[in-house]
Amino acid sequence: MKITGNTILITGGGSGIGRALAEAFLERGNDVIVTGRNRDKLTEVECANPGIRTYQLDVDDPDAIRAFSSQVTTDFPSLNILINNAGIMPAETVRDGSTATAEATITTNLLGPIRLTTALLPHLMARPDAAVLTVSSGLAFLPRGGFPTYCASKAAIHSYSQTLRVQLRDTSVQVIELVPPYVQTELTGPQQAGDPNAMPLGDYISETMALLQKQPDAEEILVERVHFQRFAEREDRYSQSFDRLNG
Repeated sequence: MKITGNTILITGGGSGIGRALAEAFLERGNDVIVTGRNRDKLTEVECANPGIRTYQLDVDDPDAIRAFSSQVTTDFPSLNILINNAGIMPAETVRDGSTATAEATITTNLLGPIRLTTALLPHLMARPDAAVLTVSSGLAFLPRGGFPTYCASKAAIHSYSQTLRVQLRDTSVQVIELVPPYVQTELTGPQQAGDPNAMPLGDYISETMALLQKQPDAEEILVERVHFQRFAEREDRYSQSFDRLNG
């Protein structure tokens, strides 16, 4: 993947990692489009970053995804990169007798990326230097007990990315998985943004962009801080690492 001269669509770009990626790609000479559910946050992004285009989109809505995909490819025929970043991370208690949180998490974190990728693939396969980037999580490889469906959804995104890569290997579309560690965003609430145990957002973005530039053919972008989770099983320390994370 080249990191300049693209037209890039980023979902969940109103805040957190999505917004920070949008700003980083804009600085490197890309045309950037972001989507989100919250119009106020999107307006804030536009005001702070002249040149970024925004669309309000609920990735839980399959009809909205179809309509948006048609609109965005008409408005931006040069679109060649999709970054599936939108996601939610609600805490969950499996003994409360409800599956509402699980169903909402799967709809946003798994069905949303699958639906949007499927809708945009015909366009992307006709573009040179195309790519689909999926944002999973270190928790896909070493889960945390308080977020069972979130962790499962990100493990599924990892698996989906692998098989998507196989099915698209004879096309122009590269598939890259971004695997963030625990980062200072508001994904689980405002407290996370100031948690000293989380990786500063700016540091995560800087290291990620450097890896994308240094490893243009990479299948996974792994900042150093996520290696503890990503390689726990490979390094034969899964049980100890799981207990440490969930102690």
